[in-house]
Formats: sequence, C-alpha cells, structure tokens
Amino acid sequence: MINEQVRDREVRVISSDGEQLGIMSSKEAMKLAREAELDLVKIAPNAKPPVCKIIDYGKYRYELARKEKEAKKKQKTIDVKEVRLSPNIDKNDLNTKINQARKFLSKGDKVKVTLRFRGRELAHVNSSKGILEDFAQQLSDIAVVDKQPKFEGRSMIMFLTEKR
Repeated sequence: MINEQVRDREVRVISSDGEQLGIMSSKEAMKLAREAELDLVKIAPNAKPPVCKIIDYGKYRYELARKEKEAKKKQKTIDVKEVRLSPNIDKNDLNTKINQARKFLSKGDKVKVTLRFRGRELAHVNSSKGILEDFAQQLSDIAVVDKQPKFEGRSMIMFLTEKR
C-alpha cells in the first residue's frame, strides 16, 4: 500500500535514511512524505502498529525486483531425466544405461527409469522386475530409490535420486 491507500489510524514511520520518526497518525506521515517529495509505503502491514517508510516507490519496486532476480539466479532447478529400458535388454546395453543414469545423478538431476513392455512381453512382467532392482542395486553407491517400481499402463516406472 502506498500514499492514500494507507488508512490506519496510527503508523510507525521510518524516514528515507532509515531513522525512526516514531508513531503518528497516517495523515501526519503522509504530510511528511509530501514535504520530502517521496511516497509513504507500508512495508510491514502485520506489525502493531503497521510500519511505513518514506521512500521513492519506483526505486523500492526496482530494488525488490532485483533481489528477486538474484535469488532466482542462485537456486538450482532439479530436472527429471528419463532412462528407457526394455525387458529383453542385454548386459552391455544395461551397463550403458546405468552409466547414463550415473551421469544424470552426478549433475543433481532425478532419474526416471522406465521399463516398457510391448505385445507378448506383458506376460512376463514378474521376471522383468529384477531388471529394475538390478539397475537400482548397481547405482546404490550414489543413488537411492525415491519411488519403488510401480506398474503404470504398459510400463514399469521407478525414480532414483542422488544420495545426500
């Protein structure tokens, strides 16, 4: 809230250089802000009494936007990378997929391991669960199973995350 939007009976006022001016009515605070040719901005509406500061509102908004942008820059987004397998995968192909998953995990991403079944392969779902367990077991030094293997539609899905 700025200027005339501040309608509280009493507010704690802080000057533009950070000095506390004390508790006064919002009309008096507005008068002080106009004399300084600045805006009266409510910065802590939940305080008793609410805290208002006499500042340039445009500059204040710019500073907030800049701080928000800095915070966004520093946070890391976690992507979910997918590794697809089939029930009749060979050992060497499985090792290649494990190395690929290891690379994703070391970068800090989550890995979604999908075991896709096609046609008659759906008849041998139970024997194929071992492939996912073996996959997780070989990555157990750097990864932990986030979600256990679960059957969804024509595929079995498992999530792995990096060990902390």
